[in-house]
Amino acid sequence: MEKLDQIPLETTLMATLSTFTSHQLSDLTLYFSSLHHRHHCRIFSLLSSPMLFSLTLHHLHSLSLHNKSLLIAKHLLSKLAIFTHFMHNDTILPPPSTTSMKHRDLDAVLLLLLLCELRQHDPQALDIPPSRWRVVICQYIAKDALKFSSISCSNREVIMKFIDMLAKCKNFFNAMIHAGNGIGGKDRKEVATSIAVVVALPSVEASNDNDGRKECVICKEEMKEGRDVCKLPCHHTFHWICILPWLKKRNTCPCCRFQLPSDDLFAEIQRLWEVVAKMSDSAKFLGISNRN
Repeated sequence: MEKLDQIPLETTLMATLSTFTSHQLSDLTLYFSSLHHRHHCRIFSLLSSPMLFSLTLHHLHSLSLHNKSLLIAKHLLSKLAIFTHFMHNDTILPPPSTTSMKHRDLDAVLLLLLLCELRQHDPQALDIPPSRWRVVICQYIAKDALKFSSISCSNREVIMKFIDMLAKCKNFFNAMIHAGNGIGGKDRKEVATSIAVVVALPSVEASNDNDGRKECVICKEEMKEGRDVCKLPCHHTFHWICILPWLKKRNTCPCCRFQLPSDDLFAEIQRLWEVVAKMSDSAKFLGISNRN
């Protein structure tokens, strides 16, 4: 697999989307169209209220660069969780703890992304007193009102807006990682499996292999037929007494290194992005095979 940070983010996301069925695309479009509308209602509420804008900007200025990065990371994780949810065609949405933010934090992250976009569009636009930023942002939005509108958007336009937002957040996240802001790094440490995931793991009866014996790879002892054992999503089974201490320190299967969800914000972003990238690679491989 190519290094993830060497592949354009939009290319990875578009390749992954090419594997979606029409039903998956329709569901994703409907969900994000509603989300897009809610976000823009928050932005317009900010811009229409000088008091709310001032409070949100003050909150943003009070945050350290590390905490600003945390806000972006939470926003990115919520969107990646939704994207992979539709990618896997799951029937149950990810928990609200993963997909939602407090209004104060959501306003702050939306304003931060908008300020970054404005700075990229015009590097000198914000070289004025912060008290005038609201007017400048309003003028910027007024110049391209359709870009910020959720009215009369085609399905393709909705999807492209979603990809653009994901790419912006991921680029910001990557920049913070490379800058060494204490939010991760190249040497990834092992993280524990999410407690909620561990609690939900199923218990199944052990069954022997064709050779008549099946052992737990952690303790190397036999899992006697009929005994309750833990089954991971990758279908490998282990003694409960063996796997629980393992998952308390790691979020990987002892057999195949399959990654389970964790409660670590940055490890979870990396895990979900690798899931998306693997699907993208599969799409590219199938595309090459079909051409041949």
